[in-house]
Amino acid sequence: MHLEAFDDPEARQVAEFAVNLLNEQHPVRVISLVAIENNEIVGHVAFSPVFHAGTNEHFGYILAPLAVSPEFQKNAIGSSLVRYGLDAIAAMGSFIVFVYGDPQYYSRFGFETGLARTFIPLYTLQYPEGWQAVNLNTTGISGGGQITCVDSLNDPELW
Repeated sequence: MHLEAFDDPEARQVAEFAVNLLNEQHPVRVISLVAIENNEIVGHVAFSPVFHAGTNEHFGYILAPLAVSPEFQKNAIGSSLVRYGLDAIAAMGSFIVFVYGDPQYYSRFGFETGLARTFIPLYTLQYPEGWQAVNLNTTGISGGGQITCVDSLNDPELW
């Protein structure tokens, strides 16, 4: 499905990343959600854990990747997957989710660049305006600083 949802050469890279996340062996699990139509996966989103670099304290997630099969796009499948995932993560007690993507698309879920600005991603971003975050509950977000992620995201090509 990821191969269909993205253009080359990005498609193969995103598909490989999605498979790697499914096989990630970390005490804090990756959350992977799918949308199914006629017994076929037509949408997928993953949320992988984020940690403070100095303490390795788990404090949030990164949304990536999000994909919907081309024939099912424009049917709110991606939006439903994101909203369901954000609600589930908030219920678990995490207070922040990051995304590196289109601000116009992700702003509909409450993502904003200002909140993410104090948290430094693993690699230099080609499009810094794409680095966004959403606060999932009323708990204040303190600090910021360097973040670390699961091994699957430790690839500068993904950033």
